[in-house]
Amino acid sequence: MASTDVQVSTQAPAKASAVGPLLKVTILALIAVVAFSSRLFAVVRFESIIHEFDPWFNYRATKELTDNGVYEFWNWFDATAWYPLGRIVGGTVYPGLMVTSGSIHYILNFLLHIPIHIRDVCVFLAPLFSALTAFAMYAFTKEVWDDAAGLFAAAFIGIIPGYISRSVAGSYDNEGIAIFLLMLTYYFWIKGMKTGSLLWSGCCALAYFYMVGAWGGYVFITNLIPLHVLSLMLTGNFSMKVYTAYSTWYILGLVLSMQIPFVGFLPLKTSEHMAAFGMFGLCQIYAFVSYIQERMTKSEFQWLAKATFYSALALTVPGLAILTKLGYVAPFSGRFYSLWDTGYAKIHIPIIASVSEHQPTTWTSFFMDLHVVAAFFPAGLYLMFKNLKPERYFVILYAVTGTYFAGVMVRLMLTLTPIVVVCAAVAFSTLLKRYMERPPSDKKEEEASHQSMQSLVVALLFIFLAVFALHCTWVTSNAYSSPSVVLATNRPDGSRNILDDFREAYYWLRMNTDEDATVMSWWDYGYQIAGFANRTTLVDNNTWNNSHIALVGMAMSSNESRSYELMQELGVDYVLVIFGGMIGYSGDDINKFLWMVRIAQGEHPNEIKEKDYFTASGEYKVDANAPERMTRCLMYKLSYYRFSEIQLSYSMPSGYDRTRGYEIGYKDFDLTHVEEAFTSENWLVRIYRVLKPHELGANQGETKNVRKPANAARETSKSSGDRHRGSIQNKVEVVKPKSDSHILSEKEFAKRQAA
Repeated sequence: MASTDVQVSTQAPAKASAVGPLLKVTILALIAVVAFSSRLFAVVRFESIIHEFDPWFNYRATKELTDNGVYEFWNWFDATAWYPLGRIVGGTVYPGLMVTSGSIHYILNFLLHIPIHIRDVCVFLAPLFSALTAFAMYAFTKEVWDDAAGLFAAAFIGIIPGYISRSVAGSYDNEGIAIFLLMLTYYFWIKGMKTGSLLWSGCCALAYFYMVGAWGGYVFITNLIPLHVLSLMLTGNFSMKVYTAYSTWYILGLVLSMQIPFVGFLPLKTSEHMAAFGMFGLCQIYAFVSYIQERMTKSEFQWLAKATFYSALALTVPGLAILTKLGYVAPFSGRFYSLWDTGYAKIHIPIIASVSEHQPTTWTSFFMDLHVVAAFFPAGLYLMFKNLKPERYFVILYAVTGTYFAGVMVRLMLTLTPIVVVCAAVAFSTLLKRYMERPPSDKKEEEASHQSMQSLVVALLFIFLAVFALHCTWVTSNAYSSPSVVLATNRPDGSRNILDDFREAYYWLRMNTDEDATVMSWWDYGYQIAGFANRTTLVDNNTWNNSHIALVGMAMSSNESRSYELMQELGVDYVLVIFGGMIGYSGDDINKFLWMVRIAQGEHPNEIKEKDYFTASGEYKVDANAPERMTRCLMYKLSYYRFSEIQLSYSMPSGYDRTRGYEIGYKDFDLTHVEEAFTSENWLVRIYRVLKPHELGANQGETKNVRKPANAARETSKSSGDRHRGSIQNKVEVVKPKSDSHILSEKEFAKRQAA
């Protein structure tokens, strides 16, 4: 019996040690499955399609890579973009996203012989990397705290809206893989800093290289790691392990990052990279001084330290100033200044301020994207302060800087989310450990009271977690899983109504215009026109040439004759505008029009003045009080042409704009320099053909190839798009005008299309 007891007692810990890792692996695998599947709402509800605007360029670039190879991709000159300038794509893009998708496509098709289209690889890439992000979050949190917090962090990052917003299926953008690379780089940095291992430091440099090739946000890493090293120096925690890790990361990372054509020598020439360079020099000085200290007296060392410090200061500051003045070191960019002064971009760079995701973050956005974890974030940060270690300085610095930048720009909520998740996971795991343990007590009454308190706290924590899961699922389903090119509304009976105007219009462009036709639109739609319609555009979402965008803005905000002169100079064949007045879509061009005016004014202040487009009371309106400069401009005319012939309901006047909520002022007008070529079913996309000089003055009475506007009963609709893309207000009944001679029947439209 004794021998049996001993055998059992020695085997029990072995079984426990075997079950523990297996359970963790199982939990992490389930978290990865949930992270992947929770991002598939868009595919299930709509189809496998690329979302938004930038992803369409990324998809075109990836297809170019897979179809023609790496060499052609690096040398790809896109003559259809920024006409007539064109764009050198290979040298102006972060290729990490394209190379990743191309590699997966090659492995599946040519090595594993699994046939799959490159589009499907692009659609599902972000959900796949979100599962990998959960593993990276577990590893990072485990290094700075423990296993339990790591599991919580992995679960949180898998479903939190702040990350899902950029990683749903179809969101084929750089951020889809960047957060995984961000946390992987930080994990390797913490491992290298703690161990002083060249292996971990080299892995950190490789992950950093991948990050540099994937996203411009790598600058955050470039500055946060040096800041961490500086904090360790100031607090007396600097060691040779930190010196080895930082020096290895900086040298290897610098050399590797310079192999990216778009980056090149920027790490040596731009101010954003000078902090990392300066810290590398400071590390060498620190190591040298530490070496000398062991071989000198105290007084000699103090004198040498002061002399070295003041000499370095005297050489570094003037040296940087001189190099910047001579142009060898580029000054800080406008985007950098806009992070520190929220009003800088609106005054100096309106093209940056015009982007909705560059606006300051509201409190409602914080709650929507973070929910419960935002409340536990300060608690986790407090625990980091209370139990300081070298690696936890990094967490604190990340939390402080990430919170600031996320407050300045809503887009940077993405970089804040991981550290909020880490701190909240630490708080949750600590609370559960404390209140699920049963401390020994001699008195039964105290033990019962303590157990009831434990049960209450644990129950509240699980309620928080359940509500958080419900919130994440609802937000993912309703706010972040709708393609911008396909809108959906709900009918009174609960069924869905799909508004496919964007793809309808782009398909018309592809099938009914010449292959070399040039389309003028606002820059928001450039990538989609190139991706869907394969037509030449003047401007697109790259926004590299502010002067060219200003020309388009001036054409849109000038009267028709002046706009025609500009369009002739630019070689424009068609003009595309987005109009939401029929269905109540708030993301249309009329609502964006003031940014067109501001950008044009920045380049042409003598011709375009913003104040000319406001009413006498200083309001921006398109009703009867709208100024003549507004109602005679090209954008107004292209948006509201023939709109006065539409009556939405018997209780509304003709020409009632549902987006603005009032009747338009200037109604009965004709077009003299363009003609209507196509209007989508719900009037959301309108395309006009620019007349040739010899066609001016011809009869414009008959509209060619115009789709009949929807005149069926309008159902009640709900917004299904991203809050930055605009929304559709409640629909009402649309009543046909008394005279419908201007509208082509479906049969007539089919005949004309066939002809």
